[in-house]
Amino acid sequence: MRRDEGPGVMRRGARYVKAAPWPYLTGAGALLAAFVLKGAGAAQWATGDVSGGVVLCWWGACWLVVAFFAMADGVSRHREYRRIKAMLLRYGFSERILKPLARSRCQRDAALHAARETGHLDRARAYFHGLGYRWYHILPDLVIRNPLAFASPAFLRSSFFPGKKQRA
Repeated sequence: MRRDEGPGVMRRGARYVKAAPWPYLTGAGALLAAFVLKGAGAAQWATGDVSGGVVLCWWGACWLVVAFFAMADGVSRHREYRRIKAMLLRYGFSERILKPLARSRCQRDAALHAARETGHLDRARAYFHGLGYRWYHILPDLVIRNPLAFASPAFLRSSFFPGKKQRA
């Protein structure tokens, strides 16, 4: 049996989703919206309403972009989960490992999944709870302070290229 066949693929897929449930659910919803809007646009176009079809297809394309970025964020969170898991295995539980991940729900989810797999889940949950984070804190702290932060290069760099900063 090849490595990419059988239940191992399902387990790996589930691990990706468990490390970043919000980005993958958002991506799936955006992808569904994109296909529905594209289909509705094509139907409008076919009936002769070209401008309506173009508008619906344009909105579908916008949702496709949202789906792409959400899925890319999910892949980044999985990379972060693997990095945090390796650190927890190597050094044991440390608040210093979790502190940089506290500002974002997606990063906290990745850290909690890594903590679950390394046996530190209760301590990690208690740490984030002690910082005041609850299940309903979904948006990153930076976005709460400045809603336009999603478009800043620094936010995008920290979201899609997690890890230690390089010094020049």
